[in-house]
Amino acid sequence: MRHFTQNKADISNFKLKASRLLRSLCNSQFAICNLQYFRCVKVIVLAACFATTSSLASAADWPTNRGNVARTGCVDGQPGPTSGKVLWVHKSSDHYIAAPVAAGDSVFVSALAAFNTSIFQALSTETAPKQRVRWAKSVPYLKLPTVCAPAVVGNVVVFGDGMHQTDGATLHGVRLDSGLPLWQLPVPGQLVHLEGSPSIVNGKVLIGGGNAGVLCVDPARLELDGKEVDAASAQAALDKKWKELLAKYEQEKKSDPDFAIAPSEDSLPKPKPKLVWQAGAGQWHVDAAVAAVGDRVLVATAFLDAEKTGERAICSVKLSDGSTQWKTPLTFNPWAGPTVAGDVVLVGCSSVRLEPKEIASGQGEVVAVSLTDGSVKWRRAFAAGIVSAIAVKDQLAVFTATDGKVRAVDVASGAEKWTVDGGAPFFASAAIAGEMVYVADLKGVVRAINLTDGALRWKLSLGTDAAVKSPGMVYGGPIVVGGRLYVATCALESGGKANTAVVCIGEK
Repeated sequence: MRHFTQNKADISNFKLKASRLLRSLCNSQFAICNLQYFRCVKVIVLAACFATTSSLASAADWPTNRGNVARTGCVDGQPGPTSGKVLWVHKSSDHYIAAPVAAGDSVFVSALAAFNTSIFQALSTETAPKQRVRWAKSVPYLKLPTVCAPAVVGNVVVFGDGMHQTDGATLHGVRLDSGLPLWQLPVPGQLVHLEGSPSIVNGKVLIGGGNAGVLCVDPARLELDGKEVDAASAQAALDKKWKELLAKYEQEKKSDPDFAIAPSEDSLPKPKPKLVWQAGAGQWHVDAAVAAVGDRVLVATAFLDAEKTGERAICSVKLSDGSTQWKTPLTFNPWAGPTVAGDVVLVGCSSVRLEPKEIASGQGEVVAVSLTDGSVKWRRAFAAGIVSAIAVKDQLAVFTATDGKVRAVDVASGAEKWTVDGGAPFFASAAIAGEMVYVADLKGVVRAINLTDGALRWKLSLGTDAAVKSPGMVYGGPIVVGGRLYVATCALESGGKANTAVVCIGEK
């Protein structure tokens, strides 16, 4: 994401000078994890978590971007809120770039904190919990900024780190219940970053890696200390090391309590999952989430004008081995990635990225291609960029654009069904739950509109609402889970002067 400024030298210097302080500040969250670690059942084997995973995940899972390949932002089929009633607010100064993800009784959010450091949190979905933050990951465990919405299957949460200004990235697997690490996969290379949401399909993890192309990872096959081990063996090694670190900490507290520092998860062994295949490395630039259907993985690759690298195209590769099945060139970059509706693949395209100052010059189009062979079924051009994922329900494709409009077109023909004028440009994807479409714009206004005709049902300003008062922008699309709508804001353009929030909207 090009618009986030990052000075690598400053960040390195910051980490060097403040590492001990940061570890101390993080002790509270690690203490929570430590307590959970020993209260949990001895081992929930990772392989078992993924063995029960099929291409059809359960209603409690969030296995891919926006929850499903139709990109509706709703996986349980329940209708969303019928009014803009705010149930709870988690206020912050961090910038929530990615969309929230809900699974079980937690909502997961990633954010940019001070100095472009990263924070990844599991928030309680209870209306009035004793503690909103259930667990959090930050420095020193997370070493790069994180703008990736996670995927969740069973007790495993998967997310990537890195952004456009950083080189190299890491794919993380952590436990949903405690946040404790399960495995890490380093992905080295220039212009390599894991920005797009991963997909978990048939026990494998698929993710775009910038110039690394697309990676397919098997988290049931782990490497530890140069040897291939199963999940149970890896977990036993983590248990043993953690006990050793805690014992050492107890000794340090007795001998020098003022300088004793609790162990961090970064000191644990780091089991590495098996890289099954990698496609498009050095040829494609994949920032968007992929979509997996059957033995096909749909990949949207962009061309970077400044770096002169990548390719503008929508591609299909085999899930089994990553070999290319077909490739269709595109006019503009497909930043939001593919949506699948039956035998049609839809992709929104834009000449601009998530950069507010470039909105006025935005151009874009929606392209529909055949899932079977990539042939173009139809395409529609717009005087605006489409940087949001297209959401599909009942043969209506709904998408937002930088001209401040929400549009619905027919999936089969591209014919316009309705258009709604919003009050500000859109970066965030629409969510569809029941017969309602939910959108949020760059002024922090949330709208609920009828799916059938685009009629406005209600709207809520997050900047002026008495319970929220967070005038930030919405970059990541709202989601609907259990009848509640979740939306998060960022304030990148405010120079750090505005507050941000994760907001829950619903009836009860």
